[in-house]
Order: sequence, then C-alpha cells, then structure tokens
Amino acid sequence: MKKSKISSYYTTIWRWHFYAGVFVAPFLIVLAATGLGMVLLANTTGRDNDRVKVLPEATSVPISTQAKNALATLPDTKDGLVAQYTAPRSQDTVALFRVKSLEKHIDNMVLVNPYTGQVITTFPRQSNLYHKLDNLHGELMMGKTGDFIQELTASLTILLIITGIFLWWQKKPSVQKMLIPNKIDDLKKRSTFRTIHATLGSWVALVLLFFCISGLAWAGIWGEKMVQAWNQFPAGKWGVEPTPVSVLPNSPPQAMPATLPPSMQGHIHGAAGEQAVHVHTHGNTLNDGKTKEVPWVLEFTPMPRSGTSLGKEGLQTGMPITLDSVDNYARQLGFVGRYQINLPQDDKGVWTMSQDSMSYDMTHPMADRTVHVDRYTGKILADIRYQDYNAFGKFMAAGLALHMGTMGWASILANVLFCLAVIVISISGLVMWWQRRPANTKGLQPPASGKKLPIPWPFAGLLLVVACIFPTAIMAIGMIAILDFVVLQRVKKLQSFFA
Repeated sequence: MKKSKISSYYTTIWRWHFYAGVFVAPFLIVLAATGLGMVLLANTTGRDNDRVKVLPEATSVPISTQAKNALATLPDTKDGLVAQYTAPRSQDTVALFRVKSLEKHIDNMVLVNPYTGQVITTFPRQSNLYHKLDNLHGELMMGKTGDFIQELTASLTILLIITGIFLWWQKKPSVQKMLIPNKIDDLKKRSTFRTIHATLGSWVALVLLFFCISGLAWAGIWGEKMVQAWNQFPAGKWGVEPTPVSVLPNSPPQAMPATLPPSMQGHIHGAAGEQAVHVHTHGNTLNDGKTKEVPWVLEFTPMPRSGTSLGKEGLQTGMPITLDSVDNYARQLGFVGRYQINLPQDDKGVWTMSQDSMSYDMTHPMADRTVHVDRYTGKILADIRYQDYNAFGKFMAAGLALHMGTMGWASILANVLFCLAVIVISISGLVMWWQRRPANTKGLQPPASGKKLPIPWPFAGLLLVVACIFPTAIMAIGMIAILDFVVLQRVKKLQSFFA
C-alpha cells in the first residue's frame, strides 16, 4: 500500500479514534475511579461493613440467638423476618444479618458480635459508600439508561483499543518500541502526553479488553439478552427437567407436569395462549438489589422448590431444620470462613448456602459452591460447584474475581495500578485534544478538521466484524459514520461544532 494512502487512512482512523475517545473518556474515568474505590473499600471496611473487628472469645452464642437480637432492631417484629445470615470472615470479625419488614418496607443489615450476641450497628441494605460506587459504576445511578451508556462505553473502548494499537504501530512499528519508547520525541507537551497515552495504552490493552468483556457480560443487552441467556446453568443437572417444580409437604409426589401450575406462572416466551409464567430463578430470588450476589452463570437458572420428593441425603432425619442446624450442616459440608445462608422466604422456598469469590467470601474463584436444601425434608436439592459450570461460566467466575480484585493482595495491587493507568490514559487523551485545538476556535475540532477523508475499507471491515459481536458498538459506529460522512458534509451549522 502506498505511503500517501496509508497516511490518509491513518488520519481517518485517528478521527474515528478521536470521536469515540471524546465520548468514552469521561465514562472510563468514572468506571476506573469507582472500580478503584470499590476494590479499596471491599478490602478495608468490607462490602457491607462486615470487616468490623470484635474481641474473640472461647465460645459464641447460638446463631438463632444472634438472629433474634438482629430481628429485634426492627421497630415492629410482627411481620419481620430474617432473610440472610453471613458468617464471620474470621474469628475476630462480626456476623452479618439481613432483616426485613415487608409491611414497613424496611430492609436492613445488622452487624452482631458472634460471641456476645450484642448488636453493634444497623443500616439500610446496600446504602453505604461501596454500594453507591457500585451503582455509579454499573448504571451511573440512572437505571437502564445508565446501564446502556456504560455498555456503549465498554463496547467503544474495545474499538478504541484496536484503533489505538494501529495508530501507535504506525509511529513505533515494533512491540518493543510500543511498550518501551527510547525517548520522548521532543520537548513539546503534546508529544509527551501522546507517548504517555499510547505507551500506557499498549501496556494495559489486553487487560482493558478483558475488563470490557467481563463487564459487558453483566450488561443489559450483550450480557443479559445474548451471552448470559445462552450460558445459564441447566437446572436438569440436579435431576429436575426442565424447571424444578415441587409439591407441598402433605401432598403426594408428582411428576413434572406438561404445563406449569398457576402458582409457578409468570413470564416465559412461547407459553400457550401467550400466558405469562413466572419462574423462580436464582437471579430474581436472591438478587433483589443493585449489587449482584449470585454467580453469573446461575442468574437465569430456576431455583429448586421445597416439598419435592427428590433430593439426596442431607440433614439427619428427624432433626429440627433451623438456622443453627443448617449452619452446622454447612460446616459439615466444608463451608468455612465467610459464607451466606439465605433462609426460605415462602412455603416453597429453600435454604441456600453459598460461597463465591464474587461476594468477597474467599480468594479462590474455583471454590465457588451453592447448595440448596429442602426446608421440610432437609435433603440436598442441588449442590453446584465451579467444576459444574460451562466454559463461559468458568471464565466469568475466574474473570470477575480478577475484575473485582478478590484473589488476594496481588490482584488488589494489580487492580489499583490498572485503574490508575486507565485514568491517566483518559486524562492524557483529553489533554492532547485540548492542546491540539487551534487557538480561539470553538467546537470539537477533530483531526483534519473540515477535510473529506477516504474510508479505509479493510480496516473498517475489521471494526464492523468486531462491532457486530457487541450490538451497542455497531450502533455507535453507525452514528459516527453518519455524522462524519453524511451529516457534517451537508449541515453547516453542525460543522462549526463537530468539524
């Protein structure tokens, strides 16, 4: 390819990189800053302030007594219930209870000293700084609109990585020079910022790509509608096809019916007569807040229901099934340190014991485990471990542990450095744009402002292939292309701002 043609293509790709970067940079700074804050908070105060220290003693009070004290913090305990118990992370940390009052719309977290049973403090669930940062990180505190913007940011960042590598390769045509430039070309400020921007970008490119993909898997379009829907854990693995359905304790056992009973109806596409069918999934049963608590691969998986004749041996026959006995059984199964026990919330609900790195329970993502126990028989209805996940489920379990910095101090340090690098890359990109703008001008002033540039179709084709995988990216590319090649050529008023 002729040098002049490469040069013109370079300018076109630079302009695309510029448009995407100007949009993405502020949101990337938000993502990096909030991610940094969450990593630091989770490993200092704890996600739910659960790292509060207590003085260890020889014995602890029964968990049921701790739960009773936690429940007493509600203004009226008549309709109050304990929804979740989280075991102390270590011998010198608090136990954590989630208590609710449905009538008064109260949902609180209560820290309890496991040795004395004394309530240390109580606060509304998911109200502390960690959860505010998490909401800002995932949805910009704007609900689905914010989720879409962050998904668009992550999708465009993937295209920024590709165009950025191309642009820097043209200046430094070797991997060594891209990663370790011999010297800053000259003493001009913009050249210095360009070297910082491009060199740091080259170092973190693969990591940033990984973060984008693992983050997109939680997003509302590519994640929820595409990838997650096709990678859910199959409920049939625990012997109930296709949806776990149980009968109440005093009813005779039943086989799986051809159509779901009214009590299980909600929303399933293709239901006869367009009748909506509600299925109790892990996501809508255990994830009832902004922060995700259920492993990614299980979110769409139907929950087993109590009262079934199925299940394998669990709690000893005849033993009362209480929070104390279930916790004791969890320890027999091998749960140690921090883990959660979700209590049954209705007559068909199950006891759920879970431990995963995504919830900051432990540092080993391959030790994920979720166990469901029938509230009436004490039998294990499901015992799901990391090795039972499909390939993408395993990628997400390990990927989110890296993404969230839950794999020990080395991963925390790596996350801190990565977040700082992304902030520097984003700010240096904005500084370069500001320094490049001609004095006394208005608008964005993109590269080769006002010039009609050729379209590098081979490179554009590559971008389109990648973008087709991520729906929001193809939408953004279409908007940039229409803006650059159609609108700005015809609407002079917009030219004054964009070009």
